[in-house]
Amino acid sequence: MGFLDALFGRSKPAKPDLDQLFGLPSAAITLQAAIGFVPTGAGSVCFASIEGGAFAQVQNDARALLDADTQRGGTPVEFSRDDYGYSWLLTRRSPDDLPGLVGDLHAVNTALQDSGFGPQLLCSLVAFHDAELRPLALIYLYKRGTFCPFAPLPGEKRDNPLELQVKAVLADDLRIERDLTRWFPLWGAPGL
Repeated sequence: MGFLDALFGRSKPAKPDLDQLFGLPSAAITLQAAIGFVPTGAGSVCFASIEGGAFAQVQNDARALLDADTQRGGTPVEFSRDDYGYSWLLTRRSPDDLPGLVGDLHAVNTALQDSGFGPQLLCSLVAFHDAELRPLALIYLYKRGTFCPFAPLPGEKRDNPLELQVKAVLADDLRIERDLTRWFPLWGAPGL
């Protein structure tokens, strides 16, 4: 960072700390014990798309890497693009294999980062639900290095009390984003 950047308050974007994802399995145990939410087995990575052969090759490599896992049934990897033009990679595992799901998400993120596309990483999410099938996502924000909960309700509304409860429950397990204005909804996110 140069002198003018410091003078005008500009900073370089933080590098994603992808190892934060490995805190999710222990956080899931806390979440289940405290408020009854369990993993669904779905997880997604969101990134800004870049056109070109190199980026397409990284996408193909990520798909091949995850598709090579023969312990899964069905289609483990799905790519999609949302209404805002962001790309999503959705991967699924058995709901009781959260460590495997986190490994998948970490592998995709690492492949993108190691290929020079780290700045395009936006977030990853892991989906949960309770006995009433209420959805909940734990979202990892790459640019902040923190997690935030997202509890959608019908009609594009949020269950703010549940989100705050999750924040309190997981305060010792994950680095939860303190600035609530940075908690954002991911309406229609794949896997949620």
